[in-house]
Amino acid sequence: MRFTHENQGTCSTHVDFEIDDEGIIRDVQFYGGCHGNLQGIATLVRGMKASEVADKLQNIRCGYKNTSCPDQLARALREALAAM
Repeated sequence: MRFTHENQGTCSTHVDFEIDDEGIIRDVQFYGGCHGNLQGIATLVRGMKASEVADKLQNIRCGYKNTSCPDQLARALREALAAM
């Protein structure tokens, strides 16, 4: 299934991603933010279980912000898994 998450509190505006029926991340695309870093995160998580990625990325902060792009992805993945 394909999902879109509107990010809050980050430089990236949103993230689009696809999770297959087995809970594996098949595609991730961030919009805005630090392109190289976010492209790296997207590449690293592709093929991984969404639940494992969410566990690893949750609560990461960017500077003095209460969240980060990886944390927003973790939140988005949890929401998507709950909806599947």
